[in-house]
Amino acid sequence: MAEPILEPELPIVDPHHHLWDRPTDILRNLPPSDHGFMDIIRGIPRYLLDELLKDLKSGHNVRATIYMECGAMYRADGPEALRCVGETEFVNGIAAMTASGLYGEVRACAGIVGHVDLRMGAAVEDVLRSHIGAGHGRFRGIRQSSSWDEDPNVLGPLHGRVPEGLYRDAKFREGFNVLHKLGLSFDAWLLEPQLPDLVDLARAFPETTIVLDHVATPLGVGRYKGKREERFAVWRENIQTLAKCPNVVVKLGGLPMPFAGWRAHMSEPQPSSETLAAQWKPYIDTCIQAFGPGRGMFESNFPVDRFGTDYPTLWNAFKRLAAGYSAAEKTALFSGTAAKVYRVHVG
Repeated sequence: MAEPILEPELPIVDPHHHLWDRPTDILRNLPPSDHGFMDIIRGIPRYLLDELLKDLKSGHNVRATIYMECGAMYRADGPEALRCVGETEFVNGIAAMTASGLYGEVRACAGIVGHVDLRMGAAVEDVLRSHIGAGHGRFRGIRQSSSWDEDPNVLGPLHGRVPEGLYRDAKFREGFNVLHKLGLSFDAWLLEPQLPDLVDLARAFPETTIVLDHVATPLGVGRYKGKREERFAVWRENIQTLAKCPNVVVKLGGLPMPFAGWRAHMSEPQPSSETLAAQWKPYIDTCIQAFGPGRGMFESNFPVDRFGTDYPTLWNAFKRLAAGYSAAEKTALFSGTAAKVYRVHVG
């Protein structure tokens, strides 16, 4: 039975979701794996405007969203370096559809975060300018994940996509240096043990806004199985250190993903929002206390977080976690911080 929607009038800017389409032949060629992330890839082959709108209109007052890169709709042809611009072109079309008002008041993809390999160094400026042009006023920044672990069972099908220590790489930092010049932010997805790398990056580029995704992805799988609570103090100390960098903000979410180890497969019974809030509370409370509501934003990370819950239950869990905050603090956490960081208007 669906839960009643808590605080249905509270405006929300969802600052992190994806769109994709994975045809059957692509799924058929995927390598075998029982990692939970494969459940997401196989179980959610399509998440485009229809699927997104179904979630956005499921009861909560979502006013706008920010699209986050996921390798969707890259150009099949043309210069290799510019193929990633196809994702921004695709998403800007989706944004234009909801900007027409035909689908109601929600403005999906009002801000777009794309991808480019910053290891191109200073030459990345041309690609970034192409993204900006393709976004027609909606392009806000890029994300380049550094998620890495020596144990392939931690990231599963995502293992090996990037080398160890990407954020420390000199060529990466040469490209990163271009972001502030163009008024762009940087979204960082990494794993909890890698937080010191992000602290170092944030200190090296204090003028660039950095968004930490998914509270730095606490781990409870692979070689970390059964050690999530044991590693909590290390995670907390690193979060508190990172929060001292005023150019960093944090996304509060991503915890339903398989990496934390609360759930092994999507087929398991879905927990209630009360259960989810209790699981996530130590991480969410620590981040809000460290960063403050003005530098924290709840995120859906959909459809990836569908691994652990559905869209209305997810936001109910966040509202339970924010129950003790003032009206102004709730506004910051649910819409204000996201609107400020990604420069979108909340109607």
